[in-house]
Amino acid sequence: MAEPQGAPQRDAVEISIRGQVQSRWTRYEIDSNLMTPADAWSVSLSTSGLSVPAEVTPGAAVRVTLGGDVALTGVLDERTVDVSEGAMRLHLSGRDQAAVLLDCSAPITSGLNLNLDEVIARIVRPLGITSIRIEADTTLPREKVSTEPGDSAWDALRRAAEANGLWAWFEPDGTLVVGGPRYDVPAVCLLQMRTGTPAAQNNLLRLAETRSLVPRYSHVTVLGQAAASGSGAAERNARAGIQAQVQDTGVPVYRPRVLVDHEATSVNIARARAIKAISDGRVQGYTLQALVQGHRVPAGQPGAGQLWTPGQRVELVSDPHQISGTFFLLGRTFMGGEGVGQVTQLTLKEDGAWVPQAHPSTRRHRRGKNSVPGGVIDLTRGAP
Repeated sequence: MAEPQGAPQRDAVEISIRGQVQSRWTRYEIDSNLMTPADAWSVSLSTSGLSVPAEVTPGAAVRVTLGGDVALTGVLDERTVDVSEGAMRLHLSGRDQAAVLLDCSAPITSGLNLNLDEVIARIVRPLGITSIRIEADTTLPREKVSTEPGDSAWDALRRAAEANGLWAWFEPDGTLVVGGPRYDVPAVCLLQMRTGTPAAQNNLLRLAETRSLVPRYSHVTVLGQAAASGSGAAERNARAGIQAQVQDTGVPVYRPRVLVDHEATSVNIARARAIKAISDGRVQGYTLQALVQGHRVPAGQPGAGQLWTPGQRVELVSDPHQISGTFFLLGRTFMGGEGVGQVTQLTLKEDGAWVPQAHPSTRRHRRGKNSVPGGVIDLTRGAP
């Protein structure tokens, strides 16, 4: 992969580990995806005179920067030193701050009538996560919260977030965010693959569109359970029978799914869980994979100079795919190395589909032409 003519200026990829900084890598990949629990990174260096500092050991804190901008804060998981006659190769890989939550058990805790921020703090602070931000217009209090032996911290965090129709991820600086996307921010770029247009104006190197019915369901029913507070049989039955149902009108066949969530202690929590399940199916059922030059939004675009970052929105036009609309950047992978071009793979999804509960909006989204059809209908009995 030679450096193309007229390619954007290269970004130095620096890996900082306990004061040791290296920026010349034979190969590197730096992932970030809002729906992947832990963003991964990996780098390789081949040289005949390799010397690995003692500080570069698994468990060390890592800071990854591109052109001076922080791209990831995390930990070194694995180090491999491969030596053969006349050559040495170093391979380092790791993940962001979510790694400890994925790998370790949740602290045993329980509580009554806790707000979301209190629940999250009890789960993650004992594992060293101190920078936390809740990004949601409203959250629901939990009547009862408990973790069981064997639960991973990430599973406990995920359940707490999903009970509010939210999701959790880490920002590049290591801040834990619980919330959802902002669909009211302007698009940072126009990506296009037009026929009959000069190659210099087409900024997509490759574009693949995938549609799938496998992760989608026509109806999702969430069954929950709440502790009864009264002594009467009628009150006990009413409190125990928490149920919510949501329909995806874009699924052309009957594909029902029933989810049992014992932490759905109210109809509102069950409804939020059902809506999120439908939304996740829509997100997983439609994907655009785009390959672009460089690691930043190109010059001449509204977001010129910004690193490609999950959460951005882009306009996209592709004549071969008959696509024209606004899409949401769910994930990206930076790829490159010494003597090769720097490229970024973008994972784009339907605009407005993912976790709509975080920031409710009455604005209509300009969905892409020929993107995911249909909408979400709340069928919960007595729903407003």
